[in-house]
Amino acid sequence: MIDTPHLVDQYCHGVLRTELGLGTFEARLGAHLGGSVLPAAGTTFFDTQTGFAVRRWCPPLLGLEPHCPPARYLARRRELGAAEAGRRLLRASGISAYLVDTGLAGDLTPPAELGAAGAAEAHEVVRLEPLAERVADASDTVEAFLAALAEAVHGAAGDAVAFSSASGARDGLAVLPEPPGPAEVRGAAGRWLAGRAAGDPVTDPVLLRHLLWIAVTAGRPLQLHTEDPASLRGFAAATAGLGTDLVLLHRYPHHRAAAHLTGLHPHVYADLGPVLAHTGARAAAVLAEVLERAPFGKLLFSSGAQGLPELHVVAASTFRSALGRVLGEWVTEGAWSRTDARRVAAMIAADNAKRVYRLAGSR
Repeated sequence: MIDTPHLVDQYCHGVLRTELGLGTFEARLGAHLGGSVLPAAGTTFFDTQTGFAVRRWCPPLLGLEPHCPPARYLARRRELGAAEAGRRLLRASGISAYLVDTGLAGDLTPPAELGAAGAAEAHEVVRLEPLAERVADASDTVEAFLAALAEAVHGAAGDAVAFSSASGARDGLAVLPEPPGPAEVRGAAGRWLAGRAAGDPVTDPVLLRHLLWIAVTAGRPLQLHTEDPASLRGFAAATAGLGTDLVLLHRYPHHRAAAHLTGLHPHVYADLGPVLAHTGARAAAVLAEVLERAPFGKLLFSSGAQGLPELHVVAASTFRSALGRVLGEWVTEGAWSRTDARRVAAMIAADNAKRVYRLAGSR
């Protein structure tokens, strides 16, 4: 057996506290898949790899048979109540530490509450864009905004284990990876502050780039949401040797590009979670492709879950199953020793994340 008794979920969000009907549950499945909020008429998001995985892994944890119909599963969920169902699901996942991105809007559990429900450690990942928007709402001048922004990012680094950026990688680094000059930054900040209403998102490429580079100087790992990691080649090169690790939060089918980039730069790591969870029954094949190219010390498990505790279970179960199949086959063939397989499994499941995020006390 290739055991991974403890997992560090290096990127996730809180879960919903409310009871969920079929429509709300499907909307959350759709959001996790990166698609529409609701399925097309006459179809269901349960007819996806993620939906099938939910029905495979979650019903037994609530006292039902695997693959039971969605309506029966959700009825049992409501019978137990959202809090009890969530506790059962999270505690059965084998996740011993959550790194929680708190940047999403909505009634999601904060890190401490998620950790309590899952009987696990929990740490905050601060999303940069909402932080900048809060600073802007409290600033009267460009000078005050820029000074407060730097102070807020460096202050957050005192408690957070990492920063994340959703639009910075996509928009801020689309043209240039290098930090913008002071005059550029002041001009962009002035235009944004003059034309925005309270709460308006930061979209200016110059400001987004400036925000990312402030985070780089703060010294915490930086999680970057990106469809295609190849677009971050320039930023990876520009940040080499500065002491800040970059963690690529990418999507299938760009796992090969992410794996390749981890081999080019010592400070670049790749997330595995959603890529494996979305491919479901094919996760072992996808994981094998990643292991063909990436150094094993550069890969990190996550669930990428938001809203539904089921997504933590699906990610953890799919990861364990895929890792066991791939490494177990290599051990059986004699290509790997069982000792090495167990060591690599522990690295990807938890040890790499503990090192990158300095989680010295984690199990």
